[in-house]
Amino acid sequence: MRELSGISKIIVVSFAVGISLFHLYTGAVGVLEPRLQRGFHLLILVPLAILLYPMTGRSPKDRIPWYDWLLAIMAALPSLYVILYREQLNARWEGVTEVTLFQIIMGVIILSTLIEAVRRSTALALAILMIVALGYLAFGHHLPGLLYHKEFSLSKVIEASYLLEDEGIYGSITGVSAIFVALFVIFGAFIHYLGLGQYFIDLACRVAGRTTGGPAKVAVISSAFFGTISGSAAANVFATGTFSIPLMRRLGYHPQFAGAVEAAASTGGQLMPPIMGAAAFLMSQITQIPYISICKAALPAAVLYFLCVGFMVHFEALKTGMKGMDTAASPPLNILLRDSYLLLPIFTLLALMVIGFSPFLGAFYGTVMCLVISYFDRARWMTPAKILHALDMGGKNLVMIACACAGAGFIISVVVNTGLGLKFSSMVIAYSKGSYLIVLGLVMISTIVLGMGLPTAAAYVLAVSVGAPTLIEMGGELLSVHLFVFYFAIMACVTPPVALAAYAGASLAGTDPMRTGFTASRIAVAGYIIPFLMVYNRGILLKGTWPEIVLAFLIAVMGIYLLVIGFQGWMLTRLNPLERIILVAGAIFIPFPIFLSDAQSLVAGLALIAIFYFLQRKRQKGISLSLTGDNSRQGEGLL
Repeated sequence: MRELSGISKIIVVSFAVGISLFHLYTGAVGVLEPRLQRGFHLLILVPLAILLYPMTGRSPKDRIPWYDWLLAIMAALPSLYVILYREQLNARWEGVTEVTLFQIIMGVIILSTLIEAVRRSTALALAILMIVALGYLAFGHHLPGLLYHKEFSLSKVIEASYLLEDEGIYGSITGVSAIFVALFVIFGAFIHYLGLGQYFIDLACRVAGRTTGGPAKVAVISSAFFGTISGSAAANVFATGTFSIPLMRRLGYHPQFAGAVEAAASTGGQLMPPIMGAAAFLMSQITQIPYISICKAALPAAVLYFLCVGFMVHFEALKTGMKGMDTAASPPLNILLRDSYLLLPIFTLLALMVIGFSPFLGAFYGTVMCLVISYFDRARWMTPAKILHALDMGGKNLVMIACACAGAGFIISVVVNTGLGLKFSSMVIAYSKGSYLIVLGLVMISTIVLGMGLPTAAAYVLAVSVGAPTLIEMGGELLSVHLFVFYFAIMACVTPPVALAAYAGASLAGTDPMRTGFTASRIAVAGYIIPFLMVYNRGILLKGTWPEIVLAFLIAVMGIYLLVIGFQGWMLTRLNPLERIILVAGAIFIPFPIFLSDAQSLVAGLALIAIFYFLQRKRQKGISLSLTGDNSRQGEGLL
């Protein structure tokens, strides 16, 4: 991102502040009609991507060259047309009303400038996918077999990508960004300037800092807390890792492990309600399931994920003899209690969503609450300068999300209009021979591959548009299928070779990104199993009676405990390879009701833990006696 000064900085900051104020205004008075809301959203944010991000590595980073000003103005014109001529666009009939030459020109401009904005601000892979989708839409009628589709003229291409209200660049996916995500991003910026992120770190230090492996547990807990106001794995790493990674290194953790712990914990932040990132809001829009219902269903899985990371950290500390933090490093309890009012914006958001208010209205009032409570403490006052910085930060943080959603909306319109999604579903069902588990595996792989090069929201939308219809057609439940895809879109952040969260952790720890990625994926290993558990065990999604839900959760916890012990190779002392294999196999098979009933799973898991505990105790005593004998012989030699 460019570091600007002078008139260029004033203009860019004005744009960022302006779009934040626009979204706060619509949060207060009500959302505008779709084309107006989405038009204003992209009118500012697509040009802002071009102004903020250089064209190449050699382009100026302290000023905006003339060609970027020109490109930014061009990028604004199609959105301006959508705003000014919305009534004519609302009145036109899809597939019947003729597409004018001027509309074709505007469509070509928005497609080309959006691809460039996505390339600069979001991901090269997404820009390439957009180009491939555009080429497929235009020339797919020349392709053989399943890839063939009917011919689309230039006017039909522009209509599908630019002029429709429910599809394309200004479609419903961009609508989610322009309504829900925008206000939560602005809310997160105000929370940042209020100081809640540091409060989460202080609270985590107090809760777990002095325990075995305390600094790593601080990273886990603070990332879980911070994830509730962020929704970005890389942002979580830089927010909490600047504190936790150096602390872990000072107390003896290997730098690679320290960076990996932060990456795994920060990735889980996207799973933690109440703010789960842009993809969760997209899920609510696509499935028409209330956002608060998605949060409730996702909570047990998020807790299981962080239990896995926490267990990994604990057993690593036992293995290596790590100690906790110094008592002086933990903030006093009376200070934490005094500052607990900082949590009021989060509680306001939750309370409003629980009683039935829309999420974006909850985010708006949460932002207002940030302003109000800042005046409780003179050091935290939201002065005009702080408010301006928060609005600027919110607007700039929206750039990547808006571009990603608009780009994903275009690609989905291609998938829908060409029938590619249905063809993919038919092909997958045919090759899987009706096996639901095989289809889940294929969807998992495709989602992780997409997530390696795309933001989580874009990876989720693209994967779910192709994979979800197949799973649902084979009998999958709507919410569990979407959460399955959502989970693996997030797990791509710690899955090598392109693990963005691990790269961020490695940069702070000063280690090799690839090795850090492999360590992070091992620490977060339960994240590759929990999505399957959500599909096969309804209790994990809080469905069924309370005894069934509690039993399902306890069995899942037991399975994760076995999995962690198996992967760490340590319980009371080291495990041999056969013991590790048995524990990992048990962790995979025990929690799934397709192999055993709940009662049988509980008995099997407890029996496995008991057997290995007694074996470990026996081995531990043997080691202790051996050491005692050696010491005695050494004493005899001295005598």
